[in-house]
Amino acid sequence: MWNNMQPVWLIAKRELRDQFRDWRVLFPLIVLTLVFPFLMNAVAFQAVAFANRYGGNLIVDRLVPFSVLIIGFFPITVSLVVALESFVGEKERGTIEPLLSSPMEDWQLYAGKLLVGITTPLFASFFSIIFYLIMVSYQDLNMPSWQVIVQLFGLTAAHAILMTSAAIVISVQSTSVKASNLLASFIVVPVTILMQGETVILFWGTDDVLWLVVLAVLVMSFLLVRLGIAHFNREYLLGREIDTINVRLTLRKFWSAFKGQAVSARDWYRRVLRQAVSQLVVPVAIVLMMAIAGVWFAYDWTINTVPALIKHYSQEDMSKLVSRTDKALDINNLQNQLNAPNIFSHNVQAVFGILLVGLVSFSVLGLLFYLINIGVVGGLLGVVQIIGLSPLLILSAGLLPHGIFEVPALMLSAASVLRIGAVLVTPQLGKSMGDVIVDLLADWAKIFIGLVIPLLAIAALVETYITPVLLLSVLHK
Repeated sequence: MWNNMQPVWLIAKRELRDQFRDWRVLFPLIVLTLVFPFLMNAVAFQAVAFANRYGGNLIVDRLVPFSVLIIGFFPITVSLVVALESFVGEKERGTIEPLLSSPMEDWQLYAGKLLVGITTPLFASFFSIIFYLIMVSYQDLNMPSWQVIVQLFGLTAAHAILMTSAAIVISVQSTSVKASNLLASFIVVPVTILMQGETVILFWGTDDVLWLVVLAVLVMSFLLVRLGIAHFNREYLLGREIDTINVRLTLRKFWSAFKGQAVSARDWYRRVLRQAVSQLVVPVAIVLMMAIAGVWFAYDWTINTVPALIKHYSQEDMSKLVSRTDKALDINNLQNQLNAPNIFSHNVQAVFGILLVGLVSFSVLGLLFYLINIGVVGGLLGVVQIIGLSPLLILSAGLLPHGIFEVPALMLSAASVLRIGAVLVTPQLGKSMGDVIVDLLADWAKIFIGLVIPLLAIAALVETYITPVLLLSVLHK
């Protein structure tokens, strides 16, 4: 093990030596590390004064954790330039050939660059956070608990690994430093949006939820590292000089992968679609187990939590809530409220949502979005149990008629997205990352057009014209 890691340390030492020679990297990093805590401290004072004037205990309690999250983020963004230039920068300077011709294995080269890319911003972020916490400890601000502090350090480390891993993937796939720096926005902007969600959880969620956030970010970071190693190719780095967007060629490749060897629509269903479905046996089994677990947990959480929440409302508030609910959903006028095109459109949007968030997170957020959609069923059954109706009766009359079409369609789409993430992080010999993505999108399109759309169309019709009749018939008995 030690012999395998020695080349990694050699690459890391070389990278660190080059970094400490470049004042253009060190100067902004040192300035942000030392100055930004003072800036956030001033902001914290103003926020506390505002909260004390108008009331806002939640803001005061969560102000320091929020500041820590922001302080840890900025040194990482500055150090990102080092990771973005890790491979493509050496290519432009003409030093990549001796490095790639060394007897080191691909993963050793990649790990050495990654190690330094993570260590430098992480050290700066941790130093800045500790400096800020020391300042706060001497002032009239609410210090977070040790559990929250550990969670914030974990989130900062996860952000550093995530952003650095993505930057090195871009550096490997880019043909110039200019291109890699321009693509940095595709790292900073998504992580900024991710931090907005983390901030909401930090202010409104429980501390236990933050552990799940740390775990999710670490999983995406690991998948990014795996992606970079899987698609690291020395010949590819040396052979490319410039990238051009050939839309026509890309569409031709997509159509060829989508059509396969089929000569007719019937042949396409019999051969091409059948082969695409056979690749989803394991992913379908996984999303099926996730669906069962998601429905059960949502049902259990609802029947155990909602009654306690209801007790906090006054009788007047509950009367208003019931009145609004009755107006929003008149069960006797249910069929007139449903519209097949709208239902179909909503379900298609959900499928595309699973795909889009899955593509940017290696299926992690896609599966989370799928769990949220499927968990609604469990939550609804829990509410039915609370109000005194039979969950089995509502399930059989109000959900199963269209659910036997809608749920499989949702599961097939989620399984396709899960396969995309799994294949992306698996080495594909003889294929570039672009070719792999085109083939995977073609496989997803096969499932979407061949099965998901017909199933969702049937489900929309059944939900509009059959489900209300069955539901009304059992409720009026």
